Amino acid sequence: MSDPGRPLRRAAGRLLFYLLVGTILVYTLFPFYWAAVSSLESGSALFEADFLPSDPSLENYIAVFRDQPFARTIANSLLVATLATGASLALALAAAFSLSRFAFRGRAAVLLIILSVSMFPQIAVLSGMFELVGWLGLYNSLAGLVLSYLILTLPFATWVLTAFMRELPRELEESAIVDGAGPWRRLSGIFLPLMAPALAATGLLSFILAWNEFLFALTFTLSPEQRTVPVAIALISGASAYELPWGRVMAASVIVTLPLIVLVLLLQRRIVAGLTSGAIKG
Repeated sequence: MSDPGRPLRRAAGRLLFYLLVGTILVYTLFPFYWAAVSSLESGSALFEADFLPSDPSLENYIAVFRDQPFARTIANSLLVATLATGASLALALAAAFSLSRFAFRGRAAVLLIILSVSMFPQIAVLSGMFELVGWLGLYNSLAGLVLSYLILTLPFATWVLTAFMRELPRELEESAIVDGAGPWRRLSGIFLPLMAPALAATGLLSFILAWNEFLFALTFTLSPEQRTVPVAIALISGASAYELPWGRVMAASVIVTLPLIVLVLLLQRRIVAGLTSGAIKG
């Protein structure tokens, strides 16, 4: 016997689901939309609650590049984030292969140490990293930022890739061992192609972490030529010490967000596959 109230409950559940999705989208996208609208306004219009700019202008975008070497800071952030992400993925891939496919004494302790490094707040390791960067002669250089960013991206990448590699079938590795493949051959020829989705997802999240990093970039750089975009945005100033040009800040924020949006759109399929691959059992 059919339940007459079942279609009504199903429609109500679907409506609640769509309302929840809509609320999440508004909550996540509205700040970026408001920044884009504010970046096209100036003067007193910035303080009016207009959902569309009354007199749109690109003056804020022009001023961002005119008043400071903003293009140079974007290039610095792109270079530092790319190098830090690439180094993290390379080191984390080798570490994940060792930690997930080889049984040795102290393996659990190594994983806990890696996790404990990522648990410390940046301010707790700032003085130690400052001494290390200074001792290596990397202060006020992009190389110093790449080195310091590894303490943020490498533990995260190692944990994610280790968890993913543990779920890969051991039969693939065993057959390669029978054929005489060494560890490097097994890693590059078997595991690396299978881990492309996980590498894409981990690489993107690591890139975002390095791209948005502020404390190390502020502490380890001094000259405008070595700054990254978070520091450059924070140092945007107005005509006086008490005036902050919100329009320029919003324009700079929109500019530095666009590369991340492009990366997500280009890698969205691999990102989704990497984030859902943990459910695959070997």
